[in-house]
Amino acid sequence: MIRVLLAEDQNLVRGALVALLALEDDITVVADVADGRAAVAAAVEHAPDVALLDVEMPVLDGIAATAAIRTRMPGTRVLILTTFGRPGYLRRAMDAGASGFVVKDIEPDRLADAVRRVRAGRTVVDPALAVASLERGLDPLSEREREVLRAAADGATVATLAVRLRLSEGTVRNHLSSAIGKTGARTRAEAVWKARGNGWL
Repeated sequence: MIRVLLAEDQNLVRGALVALLALEDDITVVADVADGRAAVAAAVEHAPDVALLDVEMPVLDGIAATAAIRTRMPGTRVLILTTFGRPGYLRRAMDAGASGFVVKDIEPDRLADAVRRVRAGRTVVDPALAVASLERGLDPLSEREREVLRAAADGATVATLAVRLRLSEGTVRNHLSSAIGKTGARTRAEAVWKARGNGWL
């Protein structure tokens, strides 16, 4: 029996996924939770074979939760299931230790098969997303540039960002300028939009 932990913040979707997986003779859902931090705690408590995680969750996102689960429970494999089929998410998820990445419009039998394949040690990636990831290349942003762009998403001034991030205003300007250049944007708002669209943030 394959023991699965499911983390999905939308109650209706989570309930539907639990019901679908329950139809499989060789899969049992040992825990279902609504955020990334709860997913990490449930992984430690239940030691599932596979953690099926959404990307966009409150408290701790699915990519950060993947890294935490793989660190604390290396025997648990992670399969990312998301509405957001963005190439940058794929790269970041795989770098965090995920064994698979599929989008939510996957057919139910293919989802169950993906769980089985990940449990068996294989890598499962949505083909269209893999092609898009190769076409767009790697995330050009540094971790600090991503941090500054995330903080700038609400339109805060450079002075405010400097206080938030505990950096000098000049350093904030430099990181914003670099991120704008790397994303091919004209403004920082456009840089945030492009980075989010590619799944880099």
